[in-house]
Amino acid sequence: RPFHVEPTNIVSVNDDMQRVTDKASAMNKRIHYYSRLTSPADRALIAPDHVLPAPDEIYVYSPLGTAFKVDTCADGYGKNSSLVTIFMIWNTMMGTSILSIPWGIKQAGFTSGVILILLMGVLTLYCCYRVVKSRQMIPLIDTSNWEFPDVCKYYFGSFGQWSSLLFSMISLIGAMIVYWVLMSNFLFNTGKFIYNYVHDINVTDIVPGTNGSNNVICPSAASGHPPQNRSVVFSADNITGFTLFEKWWDKSQTVPFYLIAVLLPMLNLKSPSFFAKFNVLGTVSVVYLVFLVTVKAAHLGIHLEFNWFTENEYFVPEFRILFPQLTGVLTLAFFIHNCVITLLQNNRNQENNVRDLSVAYFLVGLTYLYVGVIIFASFPSPPLSKECIEQNFLDNFPSDDIMSFVARIFLLFQMMTVYPLLGYLARVQLLRQFFGNAYP
Repeated sequence: RPFHVEPTNIVSVNDDMQRVTDKASAMNKRIHYYSRLTSPADRALIAPDHVLPAPDEIYVYSPLGTAFKVDTCADGYGKNSSLVTIFMIWNTMMGTSILSIPWGIKQAGFTSGVILILLMGVLTLYCCYRVVKSRQMIPLIDTSNWEFPDVCKYYFGSFGQWSSLLFSMISLIGAMIVYWVLMSNFLFNTGKFIYNYVHDINVTDIVPGTNGSNNVICPSAASGHPPQNRSVVFSADNITGFTLFEKWWDKSQTVPFYLIAVLLPMLNLKSPSFFAKFNVLGTVSVVYLVFLVTVKAAHLGIHLEFNWFTENEYFVPEFRILFPQLTGVLTLAFFIHNCVITLLQNNRNQENNVRDLSVAYFLVGLTYLYVGVIIFASFPSPPLSKECIEQNFLDNFPSDDIMSFVARIFLLFQMMTVYPLLGYLARVQLLRQFFGNAYP
């Protein structure tokens, strides 16, 4: 860590150089000597953070006897404002769960769905608050660089440390795998839409749906049709080009490998501040998704009928025994507990961590509630049943819908901003446990 030199110990030789006194130099050598008596993972003899002054009073000592002022702390602290931290947590937590909230409300019932979103949001926020506060509850030990596995080790020993690390890795790596599959899917559909549009290939969905300019479809009702549920019409001149395109633009055999060229360089970046600021750009996709939901609802109108315990042809009851499916979705939708300490370590004002976390959870809960309620309420019933709401509500719009196409592009961009951050969190937690340093 940078060595602090008291301002009274800095002797100005000239305007371009700041010289360190013998007393400050001896203190610097003593601290470095003690820090090398133990392994890097053991912080017992490392100068604790509470003895260091504010970042604007920190200098880096040089063996040549000079001290240079440090603009920001070298460990990665103090780089992000509260606003960046809030939007980073908001965008990282949200992910693709927002697409499944309307389906979850349909499974639980409208009234019980709204209540469950509020209750699960408060419950997961409190649990996350306890995780953030867990380091501060440990006395007489510097826990400023601890991750959640370190806290578990303190309370539960090695079993707690490695079990928490294992489950954290499972959730992070599992999320990265799911994101890779979804990014491949969105990239494939985006490229195919562009190719069909440029070459004037007509794609017609063979599924039940409404008529008019704001068409809504019910893919789950097309069980008797071919798997693709669509017909393709093109001229004879385009057959060869279309076949070649299908060969090189395959959802499972080529497109996932194209993503490597884009994501691999970003996964190797070391700056957590870059990940945070880059991740905030993904918020644009959430804003557009809210805009899409608002526009679609304005054109479709509200279609609600309150049946508390009975179900009819077009509507579902307000309370259903399938509500655990929504709570399962919400458990992952509000989950950020295994990496919240890492995310908040880069907050410039550490005393605002709880406030910033609460604001981020409020924004996430509000977004889930708005999208879920509006899509469910505006789904056209009749003529379609509420049971037609898909697990990804974008699938309820036809393949040639322009706004849905743009939404898929924005979601692809959002996932590409979150993916490097997930990789960074997994790398930091794993390598620090084995080597005591995120970059050994």
